[in-house]
Amino acid sequence: MLPYFTLIVLFPLLGAFVNGVFGKRFPRRLNAIIGCLTVGLSFALSCVVFRDLLLLAPHERSITVKLFTWIESADLTVDAAFLLDPLSTVMILVVTGVGFLIHVYSVAYMADEPGYYRFFSYLNLFIFMMSILVLADNYLLMFVGWEGVGLCSYLLIGFYFDRKSAGDAAKKAFIVNRIGDVGFILGTFIIFRTFGTFNYLHLFERVSQQFPSPEVGFGLLSAICLLLFVGATGKSAQIPLYVWLPDAMEGPTPVSALIHAATMVTAGVYMIARSAALFSRAPETLLIVAVIGIATATLAACIALVQTDIKRVLAYSTVSQLGYMFLAAGVGAFGAGIFHLVTHAFFKALLFLGSGSVILALHHEQDLFRMGGLKKYLPITFWTMWVASLAISGVPPLSGFFSKDEILFSAFRLGHIVLWVIGILVAGLTAFYMSRLMFLTFHGERRIAATGDHGARSGHDDHAAHPPKEPSGLMTGPLTILAVLSAVAGFIGLPAYLGSSWLERFLEPSFELRYAQSAATEHGFTQEIVLTVVAVLAGLTGIAIAYYAYIRDRELPSRLAQRFTGFYSSARQKFYVDEIYDRLIVWPIARISDVLLWRVIDVHVIDGLVNGAGGLVQYWAGGLRRIQSGYTRSYATWVLIGAVLIFIYYYLVTA
Repeated sequence: MLPYFTLIVLFPLLGAFVNGVFGKRFPRRLNAIIGCLTVGLSFALSCVVFRDLLLLAPHERSITVKLFTWIESADLTVDAAFLLDPLSTVMILVVTGVGFLIHVYSVAYMADEPGYYRFFSYLNLFIFMMSILVLADNYLLMFVGWEGVGLCSYLLIGFYFDRKSAGDAAKKAFIVNRIGDVGFILGTFIIFRTFGTFNYLHLFERVSQQFPSPEVGFGLLSAICLLLFVGATGKSAQIPLYVWLPDAMEGPTPVSALIHAATMVTAGVYMIARSAALFSRAPETLLIVAVIGIATATLAACIALVQTDIKRVLAYSTVSQLGYMFLAAGVGAFGAGIFHLVTHAFFKALLFLGSGSVILALHHEQDLFRMGGLKKYLPITFWTMWVASLAISGVPPLSGFFSKDEILFSAFRLGHIVLWVIGILVAGLTAFYMSRLMFLTFHGERRIAATGDHGARSGHDDHAAHPPKEPSGLMTGPLTILAVLSAVAGFIGLPAYLGSSWLERFLEPSFELRYAQSAATEHGFTQEIVLTVVAVLAGLTGIAIAYYAYIRDRELPSRLAQRFTGFYSSARQKFYVDEIYDRLIVWPIARISDVLLWRVIDVHVIDGLVNGAGGLVQYWAGGLRRIQSGYTRSYATWVLIGAVLIFIYYYLVTA
């Protein structure tokens, strides 16, 4: 397995190097071939690894491949090694599979953009870093990939570096993620201090020995998990560190699909699932994870209700769906969280790529209220996006129905009734705002002429006279494949009343060291079916309300906005979270830096000490310079004075 297992990681690195160093001299076609081929080969090898893993017995599905000893100092030994088990296999299939489709889509989407070679180099580098993150066999190597995807997100969000908004968004994403990373690295250091290892398997064995049952109260294990969770809130955009992700829509649309739907933002969910042996023994932290997850899901869904930018609606939808995944982890249903991670990767990547087709067809128009009537111009985009929209709304038998239902049922079954009720409400809101997006984009009449002056960048104005048209097969092909996956992927996780969940059984070896919580009780199929019906009805209700408001009675949203002015204006302004952060955190830090750190400490203290030392030397040098007068009598006088002083010194010492 070694020869091709490691190539999964190395192929994208090779593509990033070749395109990054030599790509400027290559024709664009060769840039695209290198970028797509390297990730395609990684996906093919991931499929081979998956096949080989299936051939092994469940208890044998954990293979460590050591490359070399990375760090060796005193008691610390860290290997550069990869862990192949069911969890990492599922993740690498998602990363390389969805990543490959997005690379193919980008060939056409970015065809007219400058920096073509640079874009594919960044994408390949991102896949390389994400592969390290999910395949690492220890927390320290995971952190390398963790920071690497943070760097790549900065490069890709700020790809249009000549636009200030893109540069600001890239810096915001980088800085906010660094805040979370402080928690992650502190938690990792405490893990080593407590258990003496960074290696997952060694750590989980020692945890099971030292903590055979869940921790009572908030202790050391809870503190470790809370610090790791802080890191997860940054990478996976949860309260309070979610604010970077909506602004990250400044990057090209394929970047939104790759980083902010399918891969990078799921890193926090993966890290918690990987650390199930820790979190399942820290009930206090698990409750915090669940509450933060459902709170984030609710807040983001409320904001998405009134956004007018098509990509921002999807961005807040991503934040909300990530909240569902954290809810699953928080109630101990780690497998359900990974299940939703997989299905979400398919339908959310499809939604972002579909929005890219719409944006490109309308010459970079992103305002939902300047669209409409596009289904006859973009039929493939229309049908595929509706599949994804219904999937995320939880309509059976599409994939989102199965994964979201598993999360909600797990919350109810494990006694978190309040969280289940809020989750049902969020499911209805999700169906509403996604149907709103689809009705405003594709249905009704076109609300503007096909002009290219709304948000268009240079190079697209020559298309102003042409009506919207379906993009090439390089873009519609990935949409079609993702639509099929969005439709059928849910069947890998069937609920108990329909059979059994293959994915849950497959993932069991990755979670077998976690503590089986006693709160998990069995219920009959009837209860699960009733809860499923309630969840489906919530989704269908959201769709029906959106249809009535945006197709039948189009004045209703305006009347409701006037009636609920406070909520509407607050949600449009994202509940002023950015402004609150700016006032409470950014502004005070900037003022302290300006008034105290710069004007007082830097200018008067640091510069004062440096300049004072120089001035003192200059002052004494000026005085000593007078001794060098050039007159013989002056030198003789100083010699005489020196001799007298020496005589006096020896007289006093020997007296």
